[in-house]
Amino acid sequence: MLKKIGMISLGCPKNQVDAEIMLASLAEGGFEITNEVDGADAVIINTCGFIEDAKKEAIENILDMAELKKEGIIGKIIVTGCLAERYREEIFTEIPEVDAVVGLGSNADICTVCKRVLEGESVEAFGEKTCLSLSGERLLTTPEWFAYLKIAEGCSNHCTYCAIPSIRGEFRSRQPEDVLAEAKHLAEMGVKELVVVAQDTTRYGEDLYGKSALPALLKALSKIEGIAWIRVLYCYPERITDELLDVIAETENIVKYLDIPIQHADSSVLKAMNRKGDYDSLLQLVQKIRARIPDAVLRTTLITGFPGETEEAFEMLCSFVKEARFDRLGCFAYSAEEGTPAASLPNQIDADVKRERGETVMDIQYRIFDEKNRENIGKILKTVVEGYDPYSDSYFGRTYRDAPDIDGQVRFTCGYELHEGEFVEVEIFDVLDYDLIGEVV
Repeated sequence: MLKKIGMISLGCPKNQVDAEIMLASLAEGGFEITNEVDGADAVIINTCGFIEDAKKEAIENILDMAELKKEGIIGKIIVTGCLAERYREEIFTEIPEVDAVVGLGSNADICTVCKRVLEGESVEAFGEKTCLSLSGERLLTTPEWFAYLKIAEGCSNHCTYCAIPSIRGEFRSRQPEDVLAEAKHLAEMGVKELVVVAQDTTRYGEDLYGKSALPALLKALSKIEGIAWIRVLYCYPERITDELLDVIAETENIVKYLDIPIQHADSSVLKAMNRKGDYDSLLQLVQKIRARIPDAVLRTTLITGFPGETEEAFEMLCSFVKEARFDRLGCFAYSAEEGTPAASLPNQIDADVKRERGETVMDIQYRIFDEKNRENIGKILKTVVEGYDPYSDSYFGRTYRDAPDIDGQVRFTCGYELHEGEFVEVEIFDVLDYDLIGEVV
């Protein structure tokens, strides 16, 4: 009988791609992949270790599995991902129920690790970070109509608050031929939306060619038959070029959606973060994008309570949010991560102040979001069907305005049966919280 392996994958889409490669390797290696952890011979927890909340979530999941192991409901516990890479010794010491800790550079050895663990061994496997495979067969964990396409690994930006370079190493791009081959394979599998991800997508190709190759890559991806939408996440503001904007504006199946993590708008805070730009340059970028791509949807992320963020700096951030009027915005209280330069900066901000400032920003943004959502009333928007809700007798899905899992939805009715992954035209007639309400025309 095949040994059953379950997996819990946490964190970002890039980590999810790593999980999918490991799952495919396990399936090829003769293991049975199960969606339910109950009864699994081994459970892999593919962790995130980026910020405090992510670490807490990872540890809670490991402890939950430890309880199931004690009760005999599951067999072995294997920890992979960023938390494993970052806290290799501590995991074994603090949670003795764990049977294996696997660093990112040993993901390719997951079959061997599972076999050794199931034979009763305790395993530590930590290859060089650069050994983390940038490609490989994947067992998709997303709905069949969309998939993430990771085009690079690691990060060389060295923002002072961020542990990613120490966890995942320096930025390294995949070869374009490799990316395109995977994208074509995904299209042949029925994927209609590609969500392009990396720690900094706009840096793609700099290590290969000395300049960004993202515009050329997007052009090539857009020609793949069957791909209806290409969405790009994690675009650093200083690397958004006119060439990139032209490609997005002029290519029909590249959705007019830009995710631009700016983190702050005060120049002194940005400098302390080792980020570029200031209030004026960032606002000019927003205005330039909207002038070049009038129907562009702009998303950003912000950090409140960074060390040294004065009341004046915070007020400037609030003013920027009001003036820039992002379509989508997430705001996070600063998390002091050990080993990062920012963690040892003076003038650390009280936790309550950090949280309250974040809530203030989100209150401002919610009003902007609601106003922008209401601007869609009366419009007809192309929508991908993602499911049916029998309780409300309506379908739900996403327009180009919404990235999977992080943005809102459209809830709509239809006089005939629809299928998941199908594209329909929906006329919007109302707004409910973060969602649009409509009907198929």
